[in-house]
Parts: sequence; C-alpha cells; structure tokens
Amino acid sequence: MSHPAATIIHEEHAAVAAMLRSLQAMVQQGPGEAPERFFDVVRAMLFYIDEFPGQRHHPKESNLLFPRVLQVCPELMPVIEQLESEHLSGEGNVRELQHKLAAWEYLGESRRPDFEDAARKYVDFYLNHMRVEERELLPAAERALSAADWAELDAAFSADRDPLAGGVREAQFDRLFTRIVLQAPAPIGVGPSTERLLPA
Repeated sequence: MSHPAATIIHEEHAAVAAMLRSLQAMVQQGPGEAPERFFDVVRAMLFYIDEFPGQRHHPKESNLLFPRVLQVCPELMPVIEQLESEHLSGEGNVRELQHKLAAWEYLGESRRPDFEDAARKYVDFYLNHMRVEERELLPAAERALSAADWAELDAAFSADRDPLAGGVREAQFDRLFTRIVLQAPAPIGVGPSTERLLPA
C-alpha cells in the first residue's frame, strides 16, 4: 500500500508533467497573432516550475527522502547522486530558459531556435528525471523504509503541497495560476488548443 508521501510525490510529478507538456505545446504553437499572451504565459509557466517544484518539492526529496533511501539501499548511490546533481542544476536550467525566452521576446525571431531547442531539451530532461525517481527510487523506498521514516516523510510532504496537485491555494499565487489556467493549452489549462502534445 502506497504511503501518503509517495502518493503526493506522484501527484506533484503529474502536475509538473502536465505543465511541461503545456509548455511544449505553447512553444510548438508559437506566438501567432498574440505574442503578448504567448510570452506572458510561458514566463508564468517557467516561474511556476522554479517556484513550486524547484523550491518546495525538490528540497524535501533531497533533504529527507534521498538520505533515508541511501541508508537502507546503498546500491542506489549512483542513482541518487545523479538525481541530486539534477536537482542542483535545475534552478540554473530554468533561469537559462527564462533568459533565452527574454532574448526571443526582445531581440526577435533570430533567438527563437535557441529557446525552442533549450525548452525541448529541458522538457525531456525533467520528464526523464521524474521517471527515474518513480521507477527506481520510490519502489525501493516503499520496500525498505521503516514506518518511522514514512511518518516523517508523510508529514513533510503533506504540509506544503503544490497547489496544482491538491495543495492549498495561496492568495498571493492566485494571479499566477489564473493566468496559466486561462491562457495555457491542455492538459494544464483551457486556453487555445494545439494539435501536438508530448506523449504521456
């Protein structure tokens, strides 16, 4: 039976994956005749990825989950080292994307391919990162961690959940989420749809 923390991790991963697919759909669709909407929504998506998964989800994995799994499953050291390295590089990757987006917006179409290529690589990187956590790390945690470990993990992951994954909506972020949901395409929003989405 899955523990609450493991369920929350899966749910938060699903929210991030949906955001990444919507981001990719936005990029594939391009600015069209509404460049202000396009750049505004993509900026909001990148801010979400940095603010919630980057600042709230990853630290709990790095500080609580990874050390406990490593204690009981030392054979997973290479996997955990790789995941931790990806966590550490994540903030820089998002900031780089934000810079490339600004370059496209302010300097024109000549900067578009650079952003599109970086966004495609980032989406692939992040989806693979979550896939490794779910296929290699979480099953080992479910098998090997103690009830006391899970009690602490359950409390930590339940206390500060991503609002897009069942967490409490915070008033100061309502404008961000409203903007994303109203303007972004499915699966995260109800904005103009696109035909091409990344495979689930």
